Amino acid sequence: MKKFFLVLAVAAMSFSTAIAQEVATAAAEQPATEVVEAPTEAIDAEVEIQGETMHHVLMQKFLEGGWGWMLPILIVLVLGLAIAIERILFLALSQINTKKFIAAVETALNEGGIEAAKEVCRNTKGPIASIFYQGLDRYNQGLDAVEKAVVSYGSVQTGHLESGLSWLSLFISLAPSLGFMGTVVGLVQSFDSIQAAGDISPALVAGGMKVALLTTLLGLIAAMILQVFYNYVIAKIDSIVNDMEDASITLVDILNAYNKK
Repeated sequence: MKKFFLVLAVAAMSFSTAIAQEVATAAAEQPATEVVEAPTEAIDAEVEIQGETMHHVLMQKFLEGGWGWMLPILIVLVLGLAIAIERILFLALSQINTKKFIAAVETALNEGGIEAAKEVCRNTKGPIASIFYQGLDRYNQGLDAVEKAVVSYGSVQTGHLESGLSWLSLFISLAPSLGFMGTVVGLVQSFDSIQAAGDISPALVAGGMKVALLTTLLGLIAAMILQVFYNYVIAKIDSIVNDMEDASITLVDILNAYNKK
């Protein structure tokens, strides 16, 4: 949980810094825009549109969609990104050079015995090293005990790797749901305006329809972004789990060969 809030704080600081730099850049470029003399009103309008920063456009659309519906979707997106980034960092720290590690364990086992191999596992990070340590720690109980320990502790490590994914999956479903809810509310507002005026006019329904479309758009964008991160995390977990299974089989083979000496 501490890692989660740390990542969230770093993300918020980075986002604030980016906005500050963008605003400063826009302010620096503003005088240059004013010096240019446009020959026609059309060119003036074009320069003014091009001078708008992406931040200003996004902020304007955010306010037009209604902060009461856009803000929850944005919060869901930020929380989902924080969880995804924390998982990516955790998985990156969990990966090791499996072949090099297995070779080091086998060398230590042949030269110094079980305790030397366990020492190599203690000094190595990641789930594979933890599984190896649990297996080596039960060598005196027989190879059957080693296999059971490897399988059981492998399931535990897999659970650690998948921690937080349920929340990320929830946010993926929640983002478009909030957007669709804003859509329904916008449509209700449009029909209320029509009913109050007793007439159908584009000006009456424009506000409600804008809320409906913008909230749906933001919800879908948030869900797509989180879905990409979710699939990436799942792919990394599958890769690590496959390495864990291959390494577990190799450990049993190494201990079987060591037992015959």
